[in-house]
Amino acid sequence: MRAREIIMKIVFLLCACVSIIAVAAICLFMFMNGFPAIKEIGVGEFLLGTEWRPGQNLFGIFPMIVGSIYVTAGAIIFGVPVGILCAIFMTYYCPKKLYSVLKPAVGLLAGIPSIVYGFFGLVVIVPIMQKIFSTNGKGILTAALLLGIMILPTIIEVTESSLRAVQESYFEGSLALGATKERTIFKSVMVAAKSGVMSGVILGVGRAIGETMAVIMVAGNQAALPNSILSGVRTLTANIVMEMAYAADLHRDALIATAVVLFVFILIINVCFSLVKRRNG
Repeated sequence: MRAREIIMKIVFLLCACVSIIAVAAICLFMFMNGFPAIKEIGVGEFLLGTEWRPGQNLFGIFPMIVGSIYVTAGAIIFGVPVGILCAIFMTYYCPKKLYSVLKPAVGLLAGIPSIVYGFFGLVVIVPIMQKIFSTNGKGILTAALLLGIMILPTIIEVTESSLRAVQESYFEGSLALGATKERTIFKSVMVAAKSGVMSGVILGVGRAIGETMAVIMVAGNQAALPNSILSGVRTLTANIVMEMAYAADLHRDALIATAVVLFVFILIINVCFSLVKRRNG
């Protein structure tokens, strides 16, 4: 028995080491190839430049940064409230028969490939936008709506698990003190489960930022600063995927540097969420 425990401990340690080494190797590759390109192009020109023309050695990714921020912010506005409220419904209000259908449906949404979401956006959401706003239908608003749908399963699953993990005494005690069910949920249970809820939001935001194929199909892919929420944009991930296949030399290194910026961007968001969670704790 003791030998088996030692063996399993070694196996777990090796798995953890492999994970750490893999992450470190990816980061090392990106930074080693990305920083020289940023240095050659110029930090200001690379991060704040508004023109992306590889043929003329112009590598300004500011429009892609703005596009990523707009699309991700829109996805948060659409997806986070709906996801959290849906999780609350499934936990406290959903009838058992409906729950037996709704729960697998949410899981199915999480398993749908992003390319299928992209086709859905292209065939359904884009024509709706065309009729409503008399545009080509591809832009920030369309991409934000689609990403808002895509992040729902992650937020719903994690939030529901966090709510169910809260001790029933919080819920029952609040009701016993005279609070309404709604006030109990939002002022007692949600406060106790806020760490898990924030984790779900972070995971959802991470997927929204890193999504590529679906965004390429509905965002318009214009490497220019948007004028409105209906304007076409190109995100950082879309920029990498669209041009990496034929990129070479400085162009290729600039795309890797774009990945470095995306990595730092996600890191900043995670740190901000952690600070907010710690401050509210």
